[in-house]
This record gives sequence, C-alpha cells and structure tokens, in this order.
Amino acid sequence: MNDFKLAQLPSELKWLTGIFLMVLSIGFFTGINFVHFTTEAHPQGIEENYLGNEDDLEALQMKFKKSEAQMLNLTHTHILSMSVIFFILSILVYLTSYQLWLRKFLMIEPLLSVLVTFGGIYLLWLGCTWMKYVVIASGALMTLSFLVSVLLIIFSFFPLMKKPTNKI
Repeated sequence: MNDFKLAQLPSELKWLTGIFLMVLSIGFFTGINFVHFTTEAHPQGIEENYLGNEDDLEALQMKFKKSEAQMLNLTHTHILSMSVIFFILSILVYLTSYQLWLRKFLMIEPLLSVLVTFGGIYLLWLGCTWMKYVVIASGALMTLSFLVSVLLIIFSFFPLMKKPTNKI
C-alpha cells in the first residue's frame, strides 16, 4: 500500500502540477465552449452538427452531414487525447486523501464517459438519433468529473492544518 499523498510533494512539483491543471482546464473548457458554440448545448443542435440540417429550409446556418473520414478523425483524436488526460488525472486523484469510493469513481467514470460520449456521437451519425440524449448525459457527467477531479487535486495540496496542542 502506497502511503504517499500529493500534500507531500515538494513546493516546485505542486506548482508544476497546479500550472498543468490550469492549462489543461483552459484547454478542456475551451473545448466545452466550442461544443456549446456549435450545438447550443441542445439535443437538436447536437444532431444537426453531425447529421446536418439540409432539409430545414428555414435554418439560419446550413450544416451538412459529416463525412465518414471526419467522424473517424473526431472519434479517434478525442478518445485518444481524452483517455490520456483522464489517465493523468486519475493518477493524481489516486494520490489524494479523499475517501476511496470517491477516488475510484473519479478514476473510472470519466474514461467510461469518454467511450459513451464519442461512441454515442458515432452511433448518432450512423442514424441512432436517440443517442443525442445519451451524449448529453455522458458529456455532462464527464465534464463534472473533470471539474471535481481538478478541484480535489488542488485542494489536496493544502491539507487542513491540525490544531496545535497546548503543551506546558
């Protein structure tokens, strides 16, 4: 059993990890902002983003169905990059002092959400339009897991101070 915890890191490594988490979070939430921009975070917007809206003559912006090459590229790049992101976060979460059930959840759930979200997008593109709701739920859970993991890691750098004992 490893008893090492993040609070024991030297100051320089805490700073490095903190800056890494800040840069990673900027990149992650920029991606979330892009999703909101392209889909308006709405089921119909998600469907139109991948399947197009060519039949809607009143659409303000014309969108076309993504090609198979575009879908394979999107799925491939996102699953690979996000699995690395969540693997790194999982190691850092493991090294926190929070309850084991919470750490286990934050270590496993986002990786499953990556598969469900991007697998769901691919299935949506194949015609399973009900997957847009699964994509929204798994994407929201993945984002919440990311945020909670980052916050728990940062809070782990500064454990609560123990009250001093009055020794006479």
